[in-house]
Amino acid sequence: MNAQKRIEIFSRLQAVCPHPTTELVYHNPFELLIAVMLSAQATDVSVNKCTVHLFKLAPNAQAMLDLGIDQVMDCIRTIGLFRTKAKHVMQTCRILVQQYDGEVPQTREELESLPGVGRKTANVVLNTAFGQPTIAVDTHIFRVCNRTGIARGKDVRVVEDKLVKLVPKPFLLNAHHWLILHGRYVCKARKPLCEQCIINDLCEYPAKSTLTV
Repeated sequence: MNAQKRIEIFSRLQAVCPHPTTELVYHNPFELLIAVMLSAQATDVSVNKCTVHLFKLAPNAQAMLDLGIDQVMDCIRTIGLFRTKAKHVMQTCRILVQQYDGEVPQTREELESLPGVGRKTANVVLNTAFGQPTIAVDTHIFRVCNRTGIARGKDVRVVEDKLVKLVPKPFLLNAHHWLILHGRYVCKARKPLCEQCIINDLCEYPAKSTLTV
């Protein structure tokens, strides 16, 4: 895919959604960090149902520690791997309080040193909470980029590195959100809605012709 196509693709995505953001509900960087940690192998909808109560009880790291692991588990019980996630949340909150005065660090290295925080989670926090032009490649972005030809790669890190290099700079900050939303609601895994896709004519997905007849 050439550069002009990419510019047109992101121009169209921007026109439809000028101010994209995560669908996780949060009010500060700490809440976003915890929500993203909980969202691993879970939907944003399921996480939001839990955090609406959890964050009322514990909107910061110290409050989460005061709440205790048993109550945290009770709040997130409906999310997969809730016991492990609760343990990581408590460990992370302890580090935040002891090493960062309760604040969420703003570098990838510091974020990835926290229990339960990997590269993808760090990228989401850096981008959404702190306005850094990072791209967290999840299954949606990986699928969209490989299907369309925006940035093909055999694994998520290859796709991430290509996106950071190839996405036109004016679109880089929000590219993460546009691609996730497009993959979640249009370029779906099993039945992509090619006939409704605003970038259909620019997409290089070989099978799209059979889906738009």
